[in-house]
Amino acid sequence: MLRTILKRTDILALAALVALSTQATAQTATSSTSTHNHNHNHSHQAKEPVLVNEAEIQPRDLSDWEADWQSVYPFLQDGTLDPVMEHKAESGKKTAEEYRAYYETGYKTDVERILIDGSSVTFFRDGQPVQGQYTNDGYEILTYASGNQGVRFIFEKSGGDAAAPQFIQFSDHEIVPTKVDHYHLYWGDDRAKLLTEVTNWPTYFHAELTGAEIAAGMMAH
Repeated sequence: MLRTILKRTDILALAALVALSTQATAQTATSSTSTHNHNHNHSHQAKEPVLVNEAEIQPRDLSDWEADWQSVYPFLQDGTLDPVMEHKAESGKKTAEEYRAYYETGYKTDVERILIDGSSVTFFRDGQPVQGQYTNDGYEILTYASGNQGVRFIFEKSGGDAAAPQFIQFSDHEIVPTKVDHYHLYWGDDRAKLLTEVTNWPTYFHAELTGAEIAAGMMAH
């Protein structure tokens, strides 16, 4: 397997049940030695693999995610999302408790808030900020074990605090510039290793939403 990194030539209505997926171990990135993360086909059973048309992918800027964001993980921990787990169990292959355990691993993070403003990305842990400046580092087409494909949009740190991660990678089910209601974010200092993450996909929604609103949107999808 080879990895193809597609760079720009000159450098989820909540779609959230889509965000509550069946995590699949990714097997290849398009022409890649890397494995991938989160199978965004989730609990929906697609009859045919969902493939990405490479010709339709467009570079994206941080402005697509510019906003104040909150982690959904605390709402899983405090029981706000329990109705969502029960809803999934009604038609899924796991019990509500099994779904909850699965998302406990998937959503887990100590970064409770992310603020994106221009090229600045600030991570908050226990209210304490760590900030970095980020520039576009292209994107990768990834192929999951299910055969479905997705795209990660990648940004590399160009300045800011030493403690800020060197790379951040967005996955939000989109392949062209657009504003989104939620996203999964991966961060770390090793670009290639980060692409192999398959079990933990911290997920963020707009900070102004309540937990009840997020849960209602997930169940309405």
